[in-house]
Amino acid sequence: MSTKSILNESSMAFLERYLNNASPTGYESEGQKIWMNYLTPYVDTFITDTYGSAVGVINPEAPFKVVIEGHADEISWYVNYITDDGLIYVIRNGGSDHQIAPSKRVNIHTKKGIVRGVFGWPAIHTRGKSGKEEVAKIETIFIDCGCMTKAEVEALGVHVGCVITYPDEFEILNNDKFVCRAIDNRMGGFMIAEVARLLKENNKTLPFGLYIVNSVQEEIGLRGAEMITQRIKPNVAIVTDVCHDTTTPMIDKKIEGDLKMGNGPVIAYAPATQNILRELIVDTAEANKIPFQRHATSRVTGTDTDAFAYSNGGVASALISLPLRYMHTTVEMVHRQDVEHVIQLIYETLLQLENNHDFSYFKS
Repeated sequence: MSTKSILNESSMAFLERYLNNASPTGYESEGQKIWMNYLTPYVDTFITDTYGSAVGVINPEAPFKVVIEGHADEISWYVNYITDDGLIYVIRNGGSDHQIAPSKRVNIHTKKGIVRGVFGWPAIHTRGKSGKEEVAKIETIFIDCGCMTKAEVEALGVHVGCVITYPDEFEILNNDKFVCRAIDNRMGGFMIAEVARLLKENNKTLPFGLYIVNSVQEEIGLRGAEMITQRIKPNVAIVTDVCHDTTTPMIDKKIEGDLKMGNGPVIAYAPATQNILRELIVDTAEANKIPFQRHATSRVTGTDTDAFAYSNGGVASALISLPLRYMHTTVEMVHRQDVEHVIQLIYETLLQLENNHDFSYFKS
């Protein structure tokens, strides 16, 4: 492939629109529509399921099926309890971080539309006078939407079960760092869409069916992937998600590994990653001079890789991750060059896969 940037003006516009749209777990459909609209010129057909996973398919009649996958959902909150004074207490929808909540603006999604609010917090002058300063916990954070009574809150359309997201939007720092909430893992959906675009624009014909999968509900236990893999019944799955850049303060490399944003895609080593497929990816990276890093994830990857690998009697699966700073915050950060290298690595790996590719450990 050319050394010029993979990302063009159209793809960057799609990325910004796709990231800025809220797609909390269980409510991904509007984001999926944006994703499918972008992908339409590059695929033959689409599959969707009951819970909202979306799949663009190339060569749908081919019996050998290869998946490339990311997940569409983002962490969020639910309205859990409204006090008589009009304050809102929350529970998690996914792994939302209570420590970043105080003073954050929020969008409460209601049938009447978006209701704005803020996570309130006692002023510094009023805290800690008893000798112990209260810290942010799930039990102590609350949302104030400017109402003085529960009835006022309810009049806005807010009720228990309304989903809450952060409004923070996409920006670029220092020319090549992408920053936004929900890069975990809307960037995965973006990258696999770009792979489909490149296959089309470069007139590449694959000898198998390619299923570009944007799964829902990963953040609450890989549920979307569990459902869609039963629908597709793939032979191979290459999953992309994010992993931690471990070079920022307060992260122990002896525990989390040594991974750095800007040093390339991260290839996972775990029981769920099929060894022959993983080594094909490593060989492809080396042959194409794509920089990469390695990450041992121990018992599970914690990504949709696990759902695909252990489905349908076993699916040859691998994980290519994007190193990311500040996961599950509103300022998740990745390096543009890593994004392009993940796209390139998936693209080049697909070109190495054969129809009916044999991943048996017991070939003679």
